[in-house]
Amino acid sequence: MTETSNQEQVVMTPKCKTANSTTLIIERKIVQKTNNEKVHIAGGDHTGIVINKEAATENGVSEPARLSLEFRVFLVSAQTGKHTQESRILRYWFRTIPGDQNQVNDTEQAAVAQEFFRELVSPQEFPRDYVGFIKKIMKLMQHNYQTISKLEVELRQLEEATVPSRPLSADENSLGYIVPLSVEKVLELIESAYPNPITIRDISKDNNWDEEEVAHHMSELQTRGLVKAMDHGAFTRQQSQDTQVTIVKQMPTMASAKQPTIAIITAQYCEKLAVDAMIENKETYVRYTTVGTCSSPTNEAPRPRFGESNVYTLGNIGAHRIVCTKLPSVGHTREAMTAAGNTTTRLLGTFQKVDYVFLVGVGGGVPHYTDYNKHVRLGDVVISCPIKDKYVYLYCESAKKNEKGYDFEIKPYSPSNLNLQKIAQDLKASMDDNLNSLPWLNYLRDGLNILSCQPEPDFRPPSSDTDKLYMSIGERDLIEVAHPVPQDKALKRQEGCPRVHISPIASGRQVVRDDQLRQQFAAHVGALAYDCEFDAVIESILGNCKDSFICVRGISDYKDGTRRKEWQPYASLAAASVMKSIICGMEPPTNV
Repeated sequence: MTETSNQEQVVMTPKCKTANSTTLIIERKIVQKTNNEKVHIAGGDHTGIVINKEAATENGVSEPARLSLEFRVFLVSAQTGKHTQESRILRYWFRTIPGDQNQVNDTEQAAVAQEFFRELVSPQEFPRDYVGFIKKIMKLMQHNYQTISKLEVELRQLEEATVPSRPLSADENSLGYIVPLSVEKVLELIESAYPNPITIRDISKDNNWDEEEVAHHMSELQTRGLVKAMDHGAFTRQQSQDTQVTIVKQMPTMASAKQPTIAIITAQYCEKLAVDAMIENKETYVRYTTVGTCSSPTNEAPRPRFGESNVYTLGNIGAHRIVCTKLPSVGHTREAMTAAGNTTTRLLGTFQKVDYVFLVGVGGGVPHYTDYNKHVRLGDVVISCPIKDKYVYLYCESAKKNEKGYDFEIKPYSPSNLNLQKIAQDLKASMDDNLNSLPWLNYLRDGLNILSCQPEPDFRPPSSDTDKLYMSIGERDLIEVAHPVPQDKALKRQEGCPRVHISPIASGRQVVRDDQLRQQFAAHVGALAYDCEFDAVIESILGNCKDSFICVRGISDYKDGTRRKEWQPYASLAAASVMKSIICGMEPPTNV
């Protein structure tokens, strides 16, 4: 005898099973109470959940899934200690019946699917076993996600795998993790400090490295033509041979017609090279500053202590006069942020006809696991434009947990003049209308040709196989998430063509260091990219009464742009190419 319940239950039914895979269906159904031993109707805390042990049968053609998402977990055998990968695919169906209070339209489905996935793999309670994983899916469907009508879950064992290494973040480096000494790391520190010279002693002391080993690596870099020695035992990055560099005590006086009206601010050496590749008729000036001396052993003369040196490259982009600078350092320390603000103030004080400021370089993308059109990948470019409100840049000062999530303390920024953002939005619209006519592709190719003579860094795009997307699930464990696949209406990517996205840019060390918090803050403010804390730079721009600024970020990782070095040169060049497209879309200057 059976009895019909009018209430929906969440029912799990096996679909198929092979030697290395299992597929289950979890759906909402009206279930008849029965004495059938193959149907288990749960009670107590699990009331509303039904386990059907009898395999489902497909009658006719079923509707295809609306969305799908694949991720991979790394399993370790307790007996052998060997790691294997398991692929887990979620396929989504949604309520779409007109009049159903839980129906969800096409544009909202990807957001619901992404939020479901984020909650499913939350580090606080990530299910570590098969039963717990399926149980959590059913409970989420039952209580939190009434708009999802059905999920298909496919679990498939893959080959033995090597667990990916997890790169240390800047925050972890500051917490006592020792950075291994290498010639690449020494070059990175010299490039980061540029245009400030740096000594072997300072490099060794700051990183607890042996001075002789650092000196050995420095000698190798000199032999390779990447570093040059200066007075007082200091070293700096050697510019490429085709760049004219003039050392000055102060900037020479310029005729009014040669005064730049656009300033471009970069933070990393590869970013400066990428922007310079977009500029014609280049002249570069470096002004070294010393601020007193450092104490030395008694048998040595006092060493000069270098302050905030400046590098300015002047030239033309289209009809516009440009000045490009590089911040001497950038990062999470108060000293770095102060130096960045001071350098910006000095730039705008030196070149007082500047009306527009571009912040150009790398950033970290905010992935969208289920929406192909919103998904940001390595090599893409995000331009700071308002989406939810008028703000283009949002710095998170703190995040405090509450019952429903987090309260974010935010410093928002926006230029009073949004002309640059309007040009960027028109550029994005033209891309969506005609993928075959993208101006920045030509600039990107030209830049690659110009920079091909650079010995290092390599600006060619890395293999797309290195564009891996990982999520932390706590205790330093990771899952690998597949990039979303295009649906029928998606604007499909072209190979070797960066996609341009428009959204606010976000930053803040507390949110950047945590995967879940970073995603939540990005969703809260509508950001598609993070960068490495440029709030001090933007405050200097606004403090100097500049009404128009824009951030252009090439995506080099999925954090804040500082983690994946192999993608930084190409991402910088992609950003510089889009920057040039915006500048060429501006009205020619009139106040020359």
